[in-house]
Amino acid sequence: MQIYRGLATSLVICLSLLLGNSLAIAHGDVSPQPVNTEGLEPLGEEWREANPYRDNPVALEIGSSGYSQNCARCHGLQVISGGLSPDLRYLEKGDEGDEWFIERIRNGATINGITRMPAFEGTLSQEAMWAIRTYVESKYEE
Repeated sequence: MQIYRGLATSLVICLSLLLGNSLAIAHGDVSPQPVNTEGLEPLGEEWREANPYRDNPVALEIGSSGYSQNCARCHGLQVISGGLSPDLRYLEKGDEGDEWFIERIRNGATINGITRMPAFEGTLSQEAMWAIRTYVESKYEE
Protein backbone atom coordinates (compact mmCIF):
# COMPACT_ATOMS: atom_id res chain seq x y z
CA MET A 1 0.00 0.00 0.00
CA GLN A 2 2.84 2.35 0.85
CA ILE A 3 4.41 1.68 -2.56
CA TYR A 4 1.21 2.85 -4.28
CA ARG A 5 1.14 6.07 -2.24
CA GLY A 6 4.74 6.81 -3.19
CA LEU A 7 4.01 6.07 -6.82
CA ALA A 8 0.89 8.24 -6.78
CA THR A 9 2.78 11.10 -5.13
CA SER A 10 5.57 10.86 -7.71
CA LEU A 11 3.04 10.84 -10.52
CA VAL A 12 1.29 13.95 -9.15
CA ILE A 13 4.61 15.78 -8.81
CA CYS A 14 5.69 14.86 -12.35
CA LEU A 15 2.35 15.94 -13.84
CA SER A 16 2.44 19.20 -11.89
CA LEU A 17 5.92 20.00 -13.16
CA LEU A 18 5.03 19.05 -16.71
CA LEU A 19 1.79 21.06 -16.79
CA GLY A 20 3.26 23.94 -14.81
CA ASN A 21 6.14 24.34 -17.24
CA SER A 22 3.90 24.22 -20.31
CA LEU A 23 1.54 26.82 -18.83
CA ALA A 24 4.41 29.08 -17.82
CA ILE A 25 5.70 29.37 -21.37
CA ALA A 26 2.37 29.22 -23.18
CA HIS A 27 1.84 32.97 -23.29
CA GLY A 28 5.21 34.22 -24.52
CA ASP A 29 7.90 36.42 -23.08
CA VAL A 30 7.53 38.70 -20.09
CA SER A 31 8.68 41.96 -21.65
CA PRO A 32 7.45 43.54 -24.91
CA GLN A 33 9.29 42.26 -27.96
CA PRO A 34 9.98 44.24 -31.12
CA VAL A 35 8.32 42.86 -34.24
CA ASN A 36 10.15 42.39 -37.54
CA THR A 37 7.96 44.15 -40.12
CA GLU A 38 10.18 43.46 -43.13
CA GLY A 39 7.96 43.05 -46.18
CA LEU A 40 5.37 45.64 -45.14
CA GLU A 41 5.02 49.01 -46.79
CA PRO A 42 6.53 51.64 -44.43
CA LEU A 43 3.90 54.02 -43.07
CA GLY A 44 6.02 57.02 -42.11
CA GLU A 45 5.81 59.18 -39.00
CA GLU A 46 2.17 60.28 -39.16
CA TRP A 47 -0.19 57.84 -37.45
CA ARG A 48 -2.90 56.32 -39.60
CA GLU A 49 -6.47 56.37 -38.33
CA ALA A 50 -7.49 53.20 -40.15
CA ASN A 51 -5.67 49.94 -40.76
CA PRO A 52 -3.72 50.27 -44.03
CA TYR A 53 -2.91 46.54 -44.01
CA ARG A 54 -6.46 45.15 -43.83
CA ASP A 55 -6.62 41.88 -45.82
CA ASN A 56 -2.84 41.96 -46.46
CA PRO A 57 -1.48 38.38 -46.18
CA VAL A 58 2.04 39.55 -45.24
CA ALA A 59 0.63 41.75 -42.46
CA LEU A 60 -1.49 38.83 -41.27
CA GLU A 61 1.58 36.61 -40.89
CA ILE A 62 3.64 39.33 -39.20
CA GLY A 63 0.70 40.25 -36.98
CA SER A 64 0.25 36.65 -35.88
CA SER A 65 3.86 36.50 -34.72
CA GLY A 66 3.69 39.94 -33.10
CA TYR A 67 0.48 39.03 -31.28
CA SER A 68 2.00 35.79 -29.97
CA GLN A 69 5.08 37.63 -28.71
CA ASN A 70 3.35 40.60 -27.12
CA CYS A 71 -0.37 40.10 -26.61
CA ALA A 72 -1.16 36.41 -26.07
CA ARG A 73 0.05 36.32 -22.46
CA CYS A 74 -2.90 38.53 -21.47
CA HIS A 75 -5.43 38.28 -24.31
CA GLY A 76 -4.99 34.54 -24.89
CA LEU A 77 -3.55 32.28 -27.54
CA GLN A 78 -5.32 32.55 -30.89
CA VAL A 79 -7.06 35.69 -29.50
CA ILE A 80 -9.20 33.60 -27.13
CA SER A 81 -9.21 35.36 -23.77
CA GLY A 82 -9.30 33.44 -20.54
CA GLY A 83 -11.57 36.11 -19.08
CA LEU A 84 -9.12 38.43 -17.31
CA SER A 85 -8.45 40.68 -20.30
CA PRO A 86 -10.83 41.79 -23.05
CA ASP A 87 -11.55 39.12 -25.63
CA LEU A 88 -10.35 40.79 -28.80
CA ARG A 89 -12.35 38.45 -31.05
CA TYR A 90 -15.34 40.68 -30.30
CA LEU A 91 -13.62 43.99 -31.09
CA GLU A 92 -15.50 45.73 -33.89
CA LYS A 93 -14.18 45.25 -37.39
CA GLY A 94 -13.30 48.16 -39.62
CA ASP A 95 -12.59 51.77 -38.76
CA GLU A 96 -14.60 51.74 -35.50
CA GLY A 97 -12.53 48.92 -34.08
CA ASP A 98 -9.32 50.43 -35.48
CA GLU A 99 -9.84 53.62 -33.49
CA TRP A 100 -10.19 51.80 -30.15
CA PHE A 101 -7.40 49.33 -30.95
CA ILE A 102 -4.75 51.87 -31.95
CA GLU A 103 -5.54 54.15 -29.00
CA ARG A 104 -5.25 51.29 -26.52
CA ILE A 105 -2.13 49.64 -27.98
CA ARG A 106 -0.29 52.96 -28.28
CA ASN A 107 -1.18 54.40 -24.88
CA GLY A 108 -2.08 51.38 -22.76
CA ALA A 109 -4.69 51.47 -20.02
CA THR A 110 -4.50 52.44 -16.36
CA ILE A 111 -7.56 51.84 -14.20
CA ASN A 112 -7.69 53.09 -10.59
CA GLY A 113 -3.93 53.68 -10.70
CA ILE A 114 -3.18 50.12 -11.84
CA THR A 115 -1.66 49.49 -15.25
CA ARG A 116 -3.97 47.00 -16.94
CA MET A 117 -2.21 47.20 -20.30
CA PRO A 118 1.22 48.63 -21.05
CA ALA A 119 1.73 51.30 -23.68
CA PHE A 120 3.47 49.77 -26.70
CA GLU A 121 4.33 53.02 -28.48
CA GLY A 122 8.10 53.24 -28.54
CA THR A 123 8.45 49.46 -28.41
CA LEU A 124 6.34 48.52 -31.41
CA SER A 125 6.33 50.45 -34.66
CA GLN A 126 3.14 51.68 -36.29
CA GLU A 127 3.63 48.95 -38.89
CA ALA A 128 3.80 46.26 -36.18
CA MET A 129 0.71 47.58 -34.41
CA TRP A 130 -1.36 47.61 -37.60
CA ALA A 131 -0.10 44.13 -38.53
CA ILE A 132 -1.27 42.89 -35.11
CA ARG A 133 -4.62 44.57 -35.73
CA THR A 134 -4.84 42.72 -39.06
CA TYR A 135 -4.31 39.42 -37.23
CA VAL A 136 -6.79 40.25 -34.45
CA GLU A 137 -9.42 41.27 -36.99
CA SER A 138 -8.94 37.94 -38.82
CA LYS A 139 -10.15 36.18 -35.64
CA TYR A 140 -13.31 38.30 -35.36
CA GLU A 141 -16.47 36.70 -34.01
CA GLU A 142 -19.90 38.28 -33.60
